Amino acid sequence: MPISVGQDSAKTRKTLTVGDQSVAYYSIPAAEAAGLGDFSRLPAALKVVLENMLRFEDGKTVTVDDIKAFSEWAANGGRANRELAYRPARVLMQDFTGVPAVVDLAAMRDGIQALGGDAQKINPLNPVDLVIDHSVMIDEFGNPRAFQMNVDREYERNMERYQFLKWGQGAFNNFRVVPPGTGICHQVNLEYLAQTVWTDEDQNGETVAYPDTLVGTDSHTTMINGVAVLGWGVGGIEAEAAMLGQPISMLIPEVVGFELTGAMMEGTTGTDLVLKVVEMLRAKGVVGKFVEFYGSGLDHLPLADRATIANMAPEYGATCGFFPIDDETLRYLRNTGRDEARVELVEAYAKENGFWRTADYAPVYTDTLSLDMGTIVPAISGPKRPQDYVALDQAASKFFDVVSEYRGEDEGADATDMAAEGPAPDALIDPRKSVKVAGEEYELHDGSVVIASITSCTNTSNPYVMIGAGLVARKARELGITRKPWVKTSLAPGSQVVSHYLEAAGLQEDLDAIGFNLVGYGCTTCIGNSGPLQKEISEAIAEADLIATSVLSGNRNFEGRISPDVRANYLASPPLVVAYALAGDMNIDISSDPLAHDKDGNPVYLKDIWPSQAEIAELVERTVTREAFQSKYADVFKGDEKWQEVETSEGETYDWPAQSTYVQNPPYFKGMSRDPGTISNIEGARILALLGDMVTTDHISPAGSFKETTPAGQYLRERQVPVREFNSYGSRRGNHEVMMRGTFANIRIRNEMLDGVEGGYTKGPDGEQTSIFDASMAYQEQGTPLVVFGGEQYGAGSSRDWAAKGTALLGVKAVIAENFERIHRSNLVGMGVIPFEFTGGDTRKTLNLTGDESVSIQGLDAVKPQQEVPCVITYSNGTEKEITLKCRIDTAIEKEYVEHGGVLHYVLRDLAKSAA
Repeated sequence: MPISVGQDSAKTRKTLTVGDQSVAYYSIPAAEAAGLGDFSRLPAALKVVLENMLRFEDGKTVTVDDIKAFSEWAANGGRANRELAYRPARVLMQDFTGVPAVVDLAAMRDGIQALGGDAQKINPLNPVDLVIDHSVMIDEFGNPRAFQMNVDREYERNMERYQFLKWGQGAFNNFRVVPPGTGICHQVNLEYLAQTVWTDEDQNGETVAYPDTLVGTDSHTTMINGVAVLGWGVGGIEAEAAMLGQPISMLIPEVVGFELTGAMMEGTTGTDLVLKVVEMLRAKGVVGKFVEFYGSGLDHLPLADRATIANMAPEYGATCGFFPIDDETLRYLRNTGRDEARVELVEAYAKENGFWRTADYAPVYTDTLSLDMGTIVPAISGPKRPQDYVALDQAASKFFDVVSEYRGEDEGADATDMAAEGPAPDALIDPRKSVKVAGEEYELHDGSVVIASITSCTNTSNPYVMIGAGLVARKARELGITRKPWVKTSLAPGSQVVSHYLEAAGLQEDLDAIGFNLVGYGCTTCIGNSGPLQKEISEAIAEADLIATSVLSGNRNFEGRISPDVRANYLASPPLVVAYALAGDMNIDISSDPLAHDKDGNPVYLKDIWPSQAEIAELVERTVTREAFQSKYADVFKGDEKWQEVETSEGETYDWPAQSTYVQNPPYFKGMSRDPGTISNIEGARILALLGDMVTTDHISPAGSFKETTPAGQYLRERQVPVREFNSYGSRRGNHEVMMRGTFANIRIRNEMLDGVEGGYTKGPDGEQTSIFDASMAYQEQGTPLVVFGGEQYGAGSSRDWAAKGTALLGVKAVIAENFERIHRSNLVGMGVIPFEFTGGDTRKTLNLTGDESVSIQGLDAVKPQQEVPCVITYSNGTEKEITLKCRIDTAIEKEYVEHGGVLHYVLRDLAKSAA
């Protein structure tokens, strides 16, 4: 579909000729020549946004003053309080968040017809790619049949969802689906979809070149910034609005410059580097900001490592972590099979329009920090936050701190004393927690590694660490050592290219030999689809209340995410994942203690099986080829026979199957009027949940499995769904009935209204403990509004729109926290739920909240963006306290969204009005 460029931007439009192709583009130097400002020292990441303003300048949604504000940003040391209407080139989705987005589009078609409009008005205006990657679960592992059995089971579980997505692929324009078993959306984007410089025809039929940009319904969309494509995660709600032509409202961001110097040392990996970067940037505080990487170190940093760093921007809290275009960008584009004419265009455009990183690249930044990559050491991160960095040689000793936290100070002190006393690793294990597993010849204890998973696009996109893992496996196999029998091992690459080069190098056979067989192409363990542990192991962990551990090459290790049986989760490079599978125990200092003993009884140390950088580089050079990428992506949208055999309905509106427990028509647009309302004051609201710091979107809307005793499980059992077919919350995001019941239902969430209780519980109207869902329904029946209180970094983690949708459907009108992570705040607004922040040092703790209070918030009927408003808290004894809250409706358009009841309601009314 042609792009619609601004009508007032002709003065900056120029022509660029590259080889035999000639394209129009919007020139930043021409804008300077036209007197619009000095943009010479803008960071490359911000120049991408500036170009967007030049291209869409129309005097209305984008004005000359918007463009001039970028010059003021540079003059003011990297700060400018200016709201922009930004339009990304395309949208990326995965199936967990994509299914509810397509459900919403289908519901909007029904909704616009109910308002007298045309269903065909509901179509993506920008290209949308949905990659099915979140569905495969590791039921089978450690054998040659694992891949096929997991794929078969995936189709059995998810056929209703796949039929629905296939309908969407046929019903909507500009919408493509990458079938299951292909790869992870971010890796497919990095290796194939992204172009760095995009081209399209404008409304006049002329080809225009411009920076490739996108938003995605997954927080790790940021990975694509490694190849100089500006992209970040948004909620499905915001992505749907972007698809339908709504600009993304944003303030000109602050940009933190992160200088990288030096080069990585022998024995370290890109994963070790990114874990240190995460720690540093979390400490710095970059929420809501762009981070741009610069410095001489980039000359020695492969794009695969850059992509790993960019991938984990949500973990360090930034909107994105951007790398400018340079020779390494071009090398990667060529090596991954991009058309040569495209690569030449990228180079010419970047140099012509000021996007190229030169040796003297030194833009203005809001703030900076620096890291010498020569100081990086092997590391892991855990046990429950990505920023909890631990140098590898301290991992075993620091695990005693984990024991201390979980067991209490007395037991923790005992464990520490034991660590100081005995030299033998066995002496470090608290014997009171050991247990014999029935029928097996081994024991489990605190720190037993029960999951070791090479997973996630974060690292499987990086051939250096994947080849490294294969070489560790080869050397272990040669010495006759293998994984410990209690470790569930798995290999789930982010694309089929990984299997191609592992097989070409002969390394897959070595990985198979120690249990790292291919289990599927998808997110698996990283998204919580680690699958069940062996029954005896699971029961032993539960009976002895063990602190079992997992080690994964992913990006998330939040509580309750990886497995319900595992409390301590550690992020590590793929070679270290293999090493921990061989050791099987977090109490072992794998940097210096033996991992195992070889066939002759000799101790085997990590240094004995760790490959050199030269070994890795030689295999990468030989096996990671342009031809491999071209071959594996030749039929990326075709899918295998299973996908081709999926049957679906046709028609411009969806024929909702009444009995489906996967896909249901959501209630958002039922009975909707043509006109919006106003924002109402909140009177006499009760507290649904009183939550602490770092409450993530996993806590609010978990993605993993659930039990039949939960409200969601009871709902499915009432519909005769057997427990074996429950699947996961993530796979049932197309059914609001399941997802409402799963909101605030993470097994590790702690509602401070209750003493020492974990899970989705609260007090109902009668003051008795009940599930959050049942309490919500009781309050809604009484017509009582609800609020939720939180601490710092509320809503960190995934870009999970159901964390906001579920909150709204539970009747929550406001969330009051110390501060919010960017995506979740936006999602709440997009669902008509108002975020508020404490002011003046108030917190839930200083206010001595117990959950028995009622809350009233005034001034909302005339609220302005970021205005402070009064809030009265009435305690159970009748006393009142007035505090001041900052309303985090940040922009004028967001205020309109809330007035309409949400962004989708706003878009639907707008489309219905224009049709009329």
